Amino acid sequence: MSGNSYPTLYSFRRCPYAMRARLALYISNRTCTLREIVLRDKPEEMLAASPKGTVPVLVLPDGQVIEQSLDIMLWTLEQDDPANWLSPPEGSKDDMLNLIERMEAEFKPHLDRYKYATRYEDADPFQHRQLAESFIQVLNERLSTSPYLFGERATLADFAIAPFIRQFANADRNWFDDAPYRFVQTWLGEFVESDMFLAIMNKYKPWRPDDKLIQTVIANS
Repeated sequence: MSGNSYPTLYSFRRCPYAMRARLALYISNRTCTLREIVLRDKPEEMLAASPKGTVPVLVLPDGQVIEQSLDIMLWTLEQDDPANWLSPPEGSKDDMLNLIERMEAEFKPHLDRYKYATRYEDADPFQHRQLAESFIQVLNERLSTSPYLFGERATLADFAIAPFIRQFANADRNWFDDAPYRFVQTWLGEFVESDMFLAIMNKYKPWRPDDKLIQTVIANS
């Protein structure tokens, strides 16, 4: 249980999955208790709620647990979507979900083996960077005709995908800045410099079970 009238979000600041959950909670004005965790010392309360042991995890006041970042985004936006993230100017919600799924299936495995090559046996980071570039090229082509992935306004797809492109870019910033992906670079630059991204990237002390006060709340207010 969350222990108060707000949902409780277990999060890790630098995790791209947790980032996109926080972005959706922020834009939907969802007040929730934020519990920043340390990945090497996960709190028992989080593991009891979600034995998978990864962030984000959202525990609702009634005890319901939402364990996947995209499900958290959809849950909060389906209740309150003031920026119309679920209604893209071009395409449909299903089109956005398909692009997000494509990112997770085709791009994320290569991103991991590029950025964290030492964790994978015989992983060649440069080969995996080249394979990951196929998806970057898809995004660059889309962004060559509109400022955002589905038209003239940022939507669910932009905010669900951008944290992972940020991670890719930061693996070798000099290389990325010189790469021939001008439209992706512009799009990502706007994302990381936005007030919303800066707001959800505030630093907090790791949560401890004996903390007496709500550590912080996420809300766009």
